[in-house]
Amino acid sequence: MSRRNRQKKEPLLALGRFHFTCAVILLAFFALFARAAWIQVISPDRLRLEGDLRSLRSAAVSNTSRGMVMDRNGEELAVSVPVQAVWADPKQIHAERSLDREQAWQALAEVLGVPHDRLLARVENPKRRFVYLQRQVTPAVAEYIRKLRLPGVHLRPEERRFYPTGEINAHLVGMTNIDGNGIEGIERAFNDWLTAQPGERKVRKDRMGRVIEDLGVVSEARQANNIELTIDQRIQALAYRSLKRAFEFHRATSASLVMLDVKTGEVLAMVNAPSFNPNNRSQYQGFRARNRAVTDTYEPGSTLKPMIVVSALENGVVKANSMIDTSPGWMRLGGKRVADTRNLGNISVETVLQRSSNMGMVRMAMEETPEQLLDTLYRFGLGIDSGMGLVGESTGMVPQRRRWSDIEQATLSFGYGVTVTPLQLAQAYAILANGGVRHPLTIIKRSQPPAGEQAVPRQHAEAVMHMLESVVGPGGTARNAAIAGYRVGGKTGTSRKAIAGGYGSDYVGLFAGVAPLSDPRLALVVVINEPQGDQYYGGQVAAPVFAEVMSGALQLLNIRPDAATEEQFQLAGQEAALVPHT
Repeated sequence: MSRRNRQKKEPLLALGRFHFTCAVILLAFFALFARAAWIQVISPDRLRLEGDLRSLRSAAVSNTSRGMVMDRNGEELAVSVPVQAVWADPKQIHAERSLDREQAWQALAEVLGVPHDRLLARVENPKRRFVYLQRQVTPAVAEYIRKLRLPGVHLRPEERRFYPTGEINAHLVGMTNIDGNGIEGIERAFNDWLTAQPGERKVRKDRMGRVIEDLGVVSEARQANNIELTIDQRIQALAYRSLKRAFEFHRATSASLVMLDVKTGEVLAMVNAPSFNPNNRSQYQGFRARNRAVTDTYEPGSTLKPMIVVSALENGVVKANSMIDTSPGWMRLGGKRVADTRNLGNISVETVLQRSSNMGMVRMAMEETPEQLLDTLYRFGLGIDSGMGLVGESTGMVPQRRRWSDIEQATLSFGYGVTVTPLQLAQAYAILANGGVRHPLTIIKRSQPPAGEQAVPRQHAEAVMHMLESVVGPGGTARNAAIAGYRVGGKTGTSRKAIAGGYGSDYVGLFAGVAPLSDPRLALVVVINEPQGDQYYGGQVAAPVFAEVMSGALQLLNIRPDAATEEQFQLAGQEAALVPHT
């Protein structure tokens, strides 16, 4: 009986195990199904991310060359030329025993101009995968290296910036570093505009690195932009040649020149001496690369006097035909002596400018308030940034004081105690020449010049310009600035260099002028800093440069001579009256 019972119980035990096993298997399948559903339906993002991290890659879309810099006539001032970079893979070099080819490595060292030992030291670490051997080699050198067929030595294309005009435009155009980023001048100020931005595409790659799917553009490539400057390279070259000659002849510390288009505010020429060659980076020095026409400031001396006369006319201190008593030719203010070279007596406002009378200027300035004088200087653009965005531009210094002494107000009237850049001084004379209208200055050529604003009354600006013509004529201080066939107006300036505790024995010679006066087109400022020798007055060192450059520019721009225009018109009218009308 017991045996029979045991036989009946055994199938029950086996059946239970079978059901238990099936339940476990079903539970496992359910768990797998639930996990798959969770991963694929409810929370698929993490798994997709893991897959994308292993397969998705960004591919750069090749960009174009850096934009060109050109003058107003399309002449190239800065261009990019194709070159090659030589680089090495030290791990590959050691793996393929490239160093065993000693003669080839010796030839490579010689063509790169690098000592053999130093070249080998760069590739001695077998764990490194990339090292530059030489940047920006010429195509000829690159072809020679390619023929050496050294394992682990490779070439990659890159660009080098080339400046066709060399030192003529070095301070204005500037230069780039070896990576093609602007570090000076226009190259730096407009670096983003000149630089192309590579685009980006998203692709899927297999484990062998092959593209199996193009997923589209992530960001569009931005093309590089060219820049067209307002500079006229013909005038720029003429100006640099003349300025450099004067700089060397007078053994000056530096010299600057700025020419503006009176009607538009465009910069036609901007040069400095000494200059440098931007094509030779090994000679680059920061202090030589600065654009002194906008970074360096000087006390303008007598070149400031026309602006002070405008202020006196505007505030009713004098009229254009007024007479001013400068006797006895000197005065004391606050224990300081202010004097002319000699007693000029009772003279007109025009003679005050013609003879550069400090006494006449002081008589006018002392009848005004300091606030009136400063307001006029600000309206002429002094003490204010030009807005052109050039690197390192200085605003100059127009003094601000709560209390003014008589001597401070007096010296301001003949250009001391205030500092300006050559560019600011050129703008002030352009405003005078343009009937008191100020146009925003620009170095970038514009399709349509913006409308100007009336900075000072037109009648006063025109009156002062008429007076400045006598400065260049007989009896004036700037006869060296006269140009045959053209009416010229301008003002000389000679200021002593300030030192700690007063003024030293060094001078700055300046000349600022405009031509032709019948219809002013060009304003030009020349600054000769610390000329050596017996000649240091502005009329001696700066005026001849003005005459040479202005004369050449007027001819290059086909501006008609106007010196005898009125007389010619009278003769023409008389001849016309004798001809019978038909």
